[in-house]
Parts: sequence; structure tokens; C-alpha cells
Amino acid sequence: MHDLTGFQRDLLYVIAGRDNPSGLALKDTLETYYEKEIHHGRLYPNLDTLVNKGLVEKGEADRRANYYRLTARGQREIEARREWEQQYLSAAITT
Repeated sequence: MHDLTGFQRDLLYVIAGRDNPSGLALKDTLETYYEKEIHHGRLYPNLDTLVNKGLVEKGEADRRANYYRLTARGQREIEARREWEQQYLSAAITT
């Protein structure tokens, strides 16, 4: 997880929170969050990176669209990241 960009982490989190989203569904969600257009040239190479790292699985939803879902490794990475963040967030809240 430490070698992912912020955008790649955001993609991972959105995939984790959705039920086998398509690339277009991910694009729409991230455009709402970022309040700007996410171009295909940014979205799909980053999704491919997550697939190549074994964090996300890509499958064919139909002839025109793919779906994405977390792998077990992707889920473990998110959990480890949450634990790491929590140790610093807890300290910041109590001080």
C-alpha cells in the first residue's frame, strides 16, 4: 500500500465500498469526490496497476464493461493501512 499513489488508494477504497463496480461507476464516484473530470487515460492505467499488484481482480461484466473487486490481499492491505492511520489519528485526537 505504501507504494500506491493517493489516487490509487482512493480507487482501492471505492472498489472496497462497492459491489463489483464497473470502470464507469468508479469514474463517476471519483468525479464526485474530486469535483472534476477523471479521464480514461488516468483511470484505466491506475486500475491496471492495482490489478498487476494483485490488489484488485478484473473480470468481464459484459461485452462492453469490466468489473473490479478487491482480492484478499487488497483487503489485507486496506486493513493494515487503517491500523497504521489509526495509531496516528488516535494520538492527534487525544493531544
